[in-house]
Amino acid sequence: MKYLNRLDRYIIKKFLGTYVFAIILILAITIMFDINEKLDAFLKAPLNETIFDYFLNFLPYFANQFSPLFTFIAVIFFTSKLADNSEIIAMLSAGVSFKRLLLPYMVSATVIAISSFVLSAYIIPPANIERIEFTNTYVKNKRVEYGNNIMLQVAPGQIAYMSRYDNTTRIGYKFSLESFENKKLKSRLSAQTIKWDTAYNWQVRDYEIRDFNETREEIRTGRELDTIIPFEPKDFLIAKNDHEKMTSPQLNDYINRQKQRGVANIKSFEIEKEKRYAMCAAAFILTVIGMALSSKKVKGGMGLNIGIGLVLSFSYILFMTVTSSFAVSGLTSPRVAMWIPNIIYTIIAIVLYRKASV
Repeated sequence: MKYLNRLDRYIIKKFLGTYVFAIILILAITIMFDINEKLDAFLKAPLNETIFDYFLNFLPYFANQFSPLFTFIAVIFFTSKLADNSEIIAMLSAGVSFKRLLLPYMVSATVIAISSFVLSAYIIPPANIERIEFTNTYVKNKRVEYGNNIMLQVAPGQIAYMSRYDNTTRIGYKFSLESFENKKLKSRLSAQTIKWDTAYNWQVRDYEIRDFNETREEIRTGRELDTIIPFEPKDFLIAKNDHEKMTSPQLNDYINRQKQRGVANIKSFEIEKEKRYAMCAAAFILTVIGMALSSKKVKGGMGLNIGIGLVLSFSYILFMTVTSSFAVSGLTSPRVAMWIPNIIYTIIAIVLYRKASV
């Protein structure tokens, strides 16, 4: 705060205050719609689970998902009000340059961006576990309980296969584990069933182990064998919203591990990783656009600026949703898909900023 004067602190207070007010207002509306939509589920669930497991975890999640929208609304609303009251004209007439006027806006955007990243990377994912468990139990079950024809590399040179896995019983059927060395098959473990215990602990039943040496083959059979195989059901039973349950360090580890295992179905995890960074940049981009749009008086008044702001902010969110589908389909990488909206809107921000500063 050393380099911020009274005017800067005034703008920051207005910006962040309006941002928090916009969040509270829209969340209040969201709660009413959500209760109406899921009323049957809420009536079935215990009240304490509805409040603490669902709503206390849903509200931060929703607020952070639409943080760019709230940022844009806040900038448009309070800057339009400043312009309408001729306060911005007074600031510029007092010798404050348009560039200098942007400083408190950027400080506020920095606070929002850091808060958004900390929430999305570390705080919201653990809360999502409880929220998603509640919706799976009382609203709609989206758990993935079964898998067929599962094949993955569990370790370098080790390929595991199961014809079917049932997560309700933790049992896989017609299991095989093949170990290779210099592209040559060295051993093969096959079993009628395999049961997951905890972590990497598995129990194979009715098994046969074939070891291939240079000149001979050794065969061992048995009824039951406890063994450690470095994979878990979550590595191949991937639900639609599993990526929302992981903190950023967990997400990075999971993506790297799955890539090593040759798992292809991780686009949603890579998109989530890039989205958390792209959303932080959006706070700065949309702040500049909002400030440039609403810093001058217009004949339509504040309502026109708010209308333009809502159109732009919703178009940004829609654009990000559309480009994420490019990554899912394989047209672009997740990083490119998530940053296309930011690149385009950065160009818009630069054009509007230069036009407003003239």
